[in-house]
Amino acid sequence: MELQSFTLPNGIRLVHCPAQSPVAHCGIFIHAGSRDETSTEHGIAHFIEHTIFKGTEKRNVFQVLNRLENVGADLNAYTTKEETCIYASFLSEFYDRTLELFQDIFFHSIFPEKELEREKQVVMDEIRSYQDTPAEQIFDDFEDLVFTGHPLGKNILGSSKSLKKLTQDDIIQFIHRNYSLDEVVIASVGNIPFKKLSKLVIKFFSDHPGRGHCHPRIPFRNYKPFISNVKKKTSQVHCLIGAPAYDYGHEYRIPLALLNNMLGGPIMNSRLSLALRERNGLTYHNESNYTAYSDTGIIHIYFGTELIQYEKALAIVHKELKRLREEKLTGVQLHTIKKQIIGQLAIAQESNLAAMLAIGKSYLLQNRFDPIEMIIGRIQATTSEELAKIANEIFEEKQLSMLTFKVTEPT
Repeated sequence: MELQSFTLPNGIRLVHCPAQSPVAHCGIFIHAGSRDETSTEHGIAHFIEHTIFKGTEKRNVFQVLNRLENVGADLNAYTTKEETCIYASFLSEFYDRTLELFQDIFFHSIFPEKELEREKQVVMDEIRSYQDTPAEQIFDDFEDLVFTGHPLGKNILGSSKSLKKLTQDDIIQFIHRNYSLDEVVIASVGNIPFKKLSKLVIKFFSDHPGRGHCHPRIPFRNYKPFISNVKKKTSQVHCLIGAPAYDYGHEYRIPLALLNNMLGGPIMNSRLSLALRERNGLTYHNESNYTAYSDTGIIHIYFGTELIQYEKALAIVHKELKRLREEKLTGVQLHTIKKQIIGQLAIAQESNLAAMLAIGKSYLLQNRFDPIEMIIGRIQATTSEELAKIANEIFEEKQLSMLTFKVTEPT
């Protein structure tokens, strides 16, 4: 993957990967998310993602949406705890149109009060849908307990109460405080000469002076393991086990991703899937996830099961974690899990959209993108001893926390 990059005088970075495809993908990444909210701004980063499309100084909401979608493009956005992204997929001939719209949205959105009130109802409905889905809500509740008292513990959506209080002025203040231009990356994957793309970015983005400022984020400390049981009117027991993990720049991030994939990644022959589902028929859904943030990380193990099967399923999960801590992988086992994740990485590389999103986030966090060859090299260099060491650090039994949504009565 050949990347080309350029930095504007105002600090905005452009990174481009040439691709021989009629479809291009481009995104503007801002290093600001829910962890940058103050105590009175809960949910504002995500709310901005929704309302930034609701009108600019020269376009109303329908003109914003029609600008790309009328030519068959897909305009979208997302918010995480650490970044906000506006992105689009479009025919390569529409780079000019896409970048012009991006700069209009990014610099000239006016957040009309009438649109804000209407969109609050939309986001409140989104919040209610999560509350009706315990298999999703449990992840937010777990992180709130792990990162208790810290901005990383806040769920991204906010609450109905916090949303009702947000104003146009609150949004403008958050943007000016957090949307620093030297914390913005424009990422592109498509069939366009880099010289032409650079000229377009200069044309649309260079005349805007810097705004906001880099401000240090509060590091997370003082983790205290917990066990919490919450009564819920659900048909299943939902359980989440986990702990803080390595940050995005940690030397063990890639080996931990390898270990996590073997334990409960998106594969049918993961250890958890084989033990819980295939051998015992205890769960339909189980998984293990590792998320790395800029200065910390978190790992979760989730399963849902019948109340009468809960204790057996929980014992199996702990047995699998004990195996990771105490049994080193054989040469054959290590070789197999390496081949597995390398294959998954290669398949992921087939998606130009996924590549653009990965490149943008990587440049945002570390101002570089590690080529797949380097990642594969790190995977190949990982030893059984290293994985055992990681398992004993991350899955140390006394450091694990657990949140359970318990069924109020058997069904």
